[in-house]
Amino acid sequence: MAEDVILSEAQLRYALTTLPGWEVRDNWLYRKYVTPGWPHTLMLTNAIGYVADAAWHHPDLELGYAQVIVKIQTHRVLAITESDVALARRIDEVALWKPGKESPLEGFPKNWVR
Repeated sequence: MAEDVILSEAQLRYALTTLPGWEVRDNWLYRKYVTPGWPHTLMLTNAIGYVADAAWHHPDLELGYAQVIVKIQTHRVLAITESDVALARRIDEVALWKPGKESPLEGFPKNWVR
């Protein structure tokens, strides 16, 4: 098991500049994703669960009709570590992905996850 490197305040401030939409609340990395509705909330939750389990690093999730709240900290040390920032980045990549303009894929016609 890799050593948990707890981020300093300066490191955490810098990490947040690379994680739009994320903030620190009560020593957790925190983000609320707004979805088009319940089916998308469930799909996003499953996608986050898949990524988190593949990383073997598990966030706390709160679900609502059209939202998923993600809270991440390293439970072993009750602090935010490099692993937490890496997982937040990966979750954003999955949650916010849409086909580009040059893609043959059309993409969801309504508001997507934000």
